[in-house]
Amino acid sequence: MNNTAYIALGTNIGEREEYLRFALKGIQERGIVIIDFSSIFETDPVGYEDQDLFLNMVIKVSTDLSPFELLQVLQEIELESGRERKIRWGPRTLDLDILLYNHESVETERLIIPHPRMTERAFVLVPLVEIDQNLQIPAVTKPISLLLDELQDREGVRIWKRRSGEDVFVLFEN
Repeated sequence: MNNTAYIALGTNIGEREEYLRFALKGIQERGIVIIDFSSIFETDPVGYEDQDLFLNMVIKVSTDLSPFELLQVLQEIELESGRERKIRWGPRTLDLDILLYNHESVETERLIIPHPRMTERAFVLVPLVEIDQNLQIPAVTKPISLLLDELQDREGVRIWKRRSGEDVFVLFEN
């Protein structure tokens, strides 16, 4: 496992927490090791706003997969969850996005890393900062904690289930 990636998870249809659980299990079953994870945040929709609230989180993983192989695995998990792509930024059972992959930059029609809109979205930066506030995005001079401080629209991101503390959760509860 020589590659480190950060993956954003989001869902706003049906049993949202179960879809997150489904994604985490599917990722681990494919040999991808989850190194760290954020709390789960409930967030207002962005882009297409006429839809239910999202649950979002970020995980840090270790994998032997290339970025394109990782994308393929994540898209398979989305499809297995019943994901349909009808409306851009619309409702979804599961959305899995590669945010960062090592310190690499990738730009193809199929995949762009770092994720092109991650620095504009509090629902990505808040959980990412929780994992590593000093994380650097390739070609961006500021650490993500400063990027988050500069974001205007953060009130749409609320803690839903804390990863530690009073309302503790683990990736898989018995």
